[in-house]
Amino acid sequence: MLDKAKKEIEDAVAKAAKLTDHDVAQLLEVPRVEGQGDFALPCFKLAAKLKKDPKLIAKDIFAHLPKFKLIKKAEIVGPYLNFFVDTENLTKTVLEEAVKKDYGFSKAKKGKVIVEFLSPNTNKPLSLGHLRNAALGDSVSRILEANGFKVIRACLFNDRGVHINKSILAYQRWGKNRTPKSEGVKGDHFVGDYYVMFSKKAEEDPKLNDEVQEMLQKWEAGDRATLSIWGTLNGWVLDGFKQTLKDFGIEFDKEYFESAHYKKAKQLLMDYFKKGLFKRDDKGNIVAALDSHGLPDKVVLRADGTSVYMTQDITLAKMKYDEFKPEISIYVVGDEQNLHFQQLFAILKMLGIKAGQYHHLSYGMVNLPEGRMKSREGTVVDADDLIEELADTVKVEIETRHNHEFNEKKTEELAHKIGVGALKYYLLKFEPKTTMVFDPKRSVSLEGDTGPYVQYAFVRASKILEKETAKGKIKAEMLNLPEEIALIKQLARFPEVIAKAGKDYQPHLIAIYARELADLFNGFYEKAPVLKANKEVKNARLYLVDAVRHTLQKSLNLLGIDEVEVM
Repeated sequence: MLDKAKKEIEDAVAKAAKLTDHDVAQLLEVPRVEGQGDFALPCFKLAAKLKKDPKLIAKDIFAHLPKFKLIKKAEIVGPYLNFFVDTENLTKTVLEEAVKKDYGFSKAKKGKVIVEFLSPNTNKPLSLGHLRNAALGDSVSRILEANGFKVIRACLFNDRGVHINKSILAYQRWGKNRTPKSEGVKGDHFVGDYYVMFSKKAEEDPKLNDEVQEMLQKWEAGDRATLSIWGTLNGWVLDGFKQTLKDFGIEFDKEYFESAHYKKAKQLLMDYFKKGLFKRDDKGNIVAALDSHGLPDKVVLRADGTSVYMTQDITLAKMKYDEFKPEISIYVVGDEQNLHFQQLFAILKMLGIKAGQYHHLSYGMVNLPEGRMKSREGTVVDADDLIEELADTVKVEIETRHNHEFNEKKTEELAHKIGVGALKYYLLKFEPKTTMVFDPKRSVSLEGDTGPYVQYAFVRASKILEKETAKGKIKAEMLNLPEEIALIKQLARFPEVIAKAGKDYQPHLIAIYARELADLFNGFYEKAPVLKANKEVKNARLYLVDAVRHTLQKSLNLLGIDEVEVM
């Protein structure tokens, strides 16, 4: 593959120029202009180090290059050394490897990684913002598995605290024993309505905020009446979450509930306080002093004894490490919590709590064309409604394109796969740190940078192979059109893209790769007939189509997107 060809160049140049492989790897480029090779070494960047004219450096290195296996030729162009891959050798190797189940995946078994994502509050339904988090966490998990890691997908349910008590208080005051069943409303939506109601009522009567704090103290003191209503509302929300996550294709290996370990968390932090690792501020709160880390102090326990997010985050980090011994702990959380995680990691280090390497996968918010979402005002894009809306839009398109040839069940299943795929792709195609604007109409388009566009390329390849499949020996020399060579080189890049996406926790690299592969395949499809070509060319092109089909499928699956059989 291209990564192996690149490594061959690195080793050869390093030996010829008496440099390290790392030095050469930092210099090698992929030329943007056709005809300038597959890799280029700009020797002017070595002039200061080697104290020579760049053109002489190029000539000296060229004179000492060995005979390559994967490189067909090298040539000098002024201060550049250009390297050309042996395309026939590359073609044969790629077409043999790309159809294998593990193509692009690391064969080396690595350690454990915990990816904690979603982490919703159990007082309202999941939103579009939650879906970006879930899509990122799931895709990163898949990519890390492809890189040889054992991944534990974890979710923390924030099921206690002030925010939860707001829904409880509102239901106590104005619920009148209504239930999700009596109202015909999904449980998480039912409870979420009372959360919004509280915010509106509190604007009229600010004393409600004091009552919520009193209720939190009752909850933590074990008041039976408070715990009973909390348990009921919590159950309704969790049932609703379960359905939404199933519809979005998300599963967890481990679920944590803040309510199950908050007492342990408080005791653990009090123990650290008694050891002098925390202090009290002038308000009586227990805080971590973080001046030495260049960070502001952080409250870890309130003066009234109630816990905060940091209370349970410290304890949960210890619990996860004690149970799984991960090499890396990844937290998928929005960028508004950047400071929180800087403080958390500093506190864990200060306390000597082992948790492996820490990484906060910070991501930007999802906005709408009309502005930012606000849950307390009830203006959030609901996850359930969005999934349903996209599926309904796709369903109409399917019925129109296929003239109602499918039964209702198959049409709905297909529409759901395409709609959810469109949503996931749109959420993942941006670099995580980017604040993005979600465009529902654009997301389901069959043209451009969309999930359905990539799915359609997969369907197009599958339809060709339904009619005929490749047989016998691969004749690489039959594939020499520019469109064919471009496709082969893109296929060869797949292992390198997976490795980089895993190293940097960047699913958008897979999305970009998949769209580029679909672009190249569609260009090939228009330029090079497959089934109507002569026998030897047709057979070679069928091998190429099969390799594209398999790689598109793997790319989609790494994004958590299902392939489909028709569009």
